[in-house]
Amino acid sequence: MTTDTSTDDDGPQWDTPAGRILGRRDGRVLRASGIRYARAGRFERPIPEPAAPRVDATRPAPACPQPPMEFTERVLGITRGELDFDEDCLRLSVTVPAGEMGADRPLPVMVMIHGGSYTSGAGDLAIYDPALLVDEQQVVVVNVTYRLGLLGYLGDGESRPANLGLLDQIEALRWVRTNIASFGGDPGAVTVFGQSAGADATAHLMIAKGTEGLFRRAIIQSPPIGVMPDRSGMAAAMMRTAEAVTAEADVDDVVAAQPGVHPPFVRYGVRAGMPFGVQYGHDPLPAEADLDAAWSEAARRVDVLIGSTDREAAFFVAKAAGEHLTRPWAAPFVRRAVARLTEGIYGRGILAFADRHHRAGGRGQRYLLTWGVPGNPYAGAHTVDLPLLFGHPETWRGAELVAGVDPEDLRRSGRRLRQMWGDFARTGHLDVVSEPGLIEVRDLPVG
Repeated sequence: MTTDTSTDDDGPQWDTPAGRILGRRDGRVLRASGIRYARAGRFERPIPEPAAPRVDATRPAPACPQPPMEFTERVLGITRGELDFDEDCLRLSVTVPAGEMGADRPLPVMVMIHGGSYTSGAGDLAIYDPALLVDEQQVVVVNVTYRLGLLGYLGDGESRPANLGLLDQIEALRWVRTNIASFGGDPGAVTVFGQSAGADATAHLMIAKGTEGLFRRAIIQSPPIGVMPDRSGMAAAMMRTAEAVTAEADVDDVVAAQPGVHPPFVRYGVRAGMPFGVQYGHDPLPAEADLDAAWSEAARRVDVLIGSTDREAAFFVAKAAGEHLTRPWAAPFVRRAVARLTEGIYGRGILAFADRHHRAGGRGQRYLLTWGVPGNPYAGAHTVDLPLLFGHPETWRGAELVAGVDPEDLRRSGRRLRQMWGDFARTGHLDVVSEPGLIEVRDLPVG
């Protein structure tokens, strides 16, 4: 049951197994931000955070140190310096509806894993603010921040562990399992969801050792499945380059060294476009040859909603084309490149994932998001689901992704998508729908 009692500053507090957590009111939601769920030394596995008498949860979680991403910041309207950088970033933030919820009405829980190619982003960026989702859908949302890049997603299993960021996420889910009932959430009705790298992480959490029973449903938004196979050689080459980056190095030097570890595109193709990621055969993941069996086994215990936007690759083609993107002569080349890359990186892999899930006896649906601003080169592009699900319209005012948007369309379409995501978190099922200009949802198999 949610405990909302006044402190000296009239903020909310929750008595949890992790300690008495002091949060803050923010309009129609209550927030407990920047809660440490684990600690970790450089290149070390996370250690769960012990309980404390009082936990000040009134400040956002810091971001994992990361290089600047000028293109992404411009397209998504992210303000550089919005969050502090700190290696001590294993934090999560809980957002709940304001007001008392009865003990007989525990709320569905949605745990959000942010995207950013495993090299950028943070759970508490304004573009991931879940306040509208929480208020409209009466759910509890947990935003997780985890280690990125060289600090979280490259290891050989000997000199340093692989998959540290994934291990961080597992510790966050364990924290949720233990503590979320104190916020009015139902620990038996947890949905993990994420977009892009967050979607890839969500899919791999389904098969990671130690996650059984930690969540019941998964919403997998735009997973880059086509770039994930056959990466072991690339990871080994990257690790050889990264050996000079030691646990004793200054964190700024680690971040500065990261771009130099990126592998060449000419050798590794589109996989090099997302060089950091999970590594198979390293704890907590099975070997690559065992992936199909692992996801088939997980299908019966995790409901899945998986899908993409209809022009995913427009985001990346725009980055590559730069000022040439809108030139008339470029239009046919852009169309072909977007279609080919969208199908190769997202479409085929998503269909195969959905088909395997169905054949293994799992419940779920597949969606295709078709929303975007007419005439905007990013219409239907990768990340276009984010302004619909998160943040207030004002958050996105300066984002190229939605330049020229009709504010009423953004509000209306966002409310509808948030309703669908909330419905799936409650029931594990959506009705088959076709809403032109927004979304199509189909039952599995998708054929």
